[in-house]
Amino acid sequence: MAGHSKWKQIKRKKAVTDQRRGALFTKLIREITVAAKQGGGDPAGNARLRVAIDAARAENMPQDNIERAIKKGTGELEGVEYQDVTYEGYGPGGAAIFIEATTDNANRTVAEVRHLFSRNGGSLGSANAVAWMFDRKAQIGVDASQADEDTTIEAAIEAGADDVVRDGDQFVVTAPPAALHAVQDALKAKHIAVATAELAMLPKSTVKVEGADARALLRLVEALEELDDVGKVWSNFDIDAEAMAAVE
Repeated sequence: MAGHSKWKQIKRKKAVTDQRRGALFTKLIREITVAAKQGGGDPAGNARLRVAIDAARAENMPQDNIERAIKKGTGELEGVEYQDVTYEGYGPGGAAIFIEATTDNANRTVAEVRHLFSRNGGSLGSANAVAWMFDRKAQIGVDASQADEDTTIEAAIEAGADDVVRDGDQFVVTAPPAALHAVQDALKAKHIAVATAELAMLPKSTVKVEGADARALLRLVEALEELDDVGKVWSNFDIDAEAMAAVE
């Protein structure tokens, strides 16, 4: 997972322009709306909605935007009908790619995704083509410069986490999906700030990708992530530090 994890850190560090922030808000609003539609508007009883709201607040989304998105999901306000879709395929170098999207037009979205795969040396597969290569897990990031390692590990494990590892400038906590909020709350109780928290698709093993394939793969992943309908892109690639530095 090292390569993909490093890629996510690079993406977070890139400057966020007004245009990119607007696109990010659109994705976050869609996720809040769908979460509220599926599980109700109370984040206390809707784990997916709580994750979505936390993500929106981490990006400084105004509370009014969050509340409107919830009301659209619960039907209190009129809104677009969205549905969850997933796509699976292979990128250059044989890396598996799993895409989570939210769309109001599945035909449009699959056409856009297929085009990007074809244009960037990949191939879109059928359902379950690569899903079996991943495990659904809760993943929480903590700024390693702001937290004590032993305290972080103790709090996370006692709350139900499976593992805590150092990855660059972060402690990455992995837990069963159902333990996401318990671990978050346990960390916060110890005054440990949570930088990121999400339900992730973590690869069971990684594929080494090098040279031109590595560059093409990162272009594909970035292009997919920039599609309006795409929420998250997961992959099992492992790319060396030199290639990552070139991208950064």
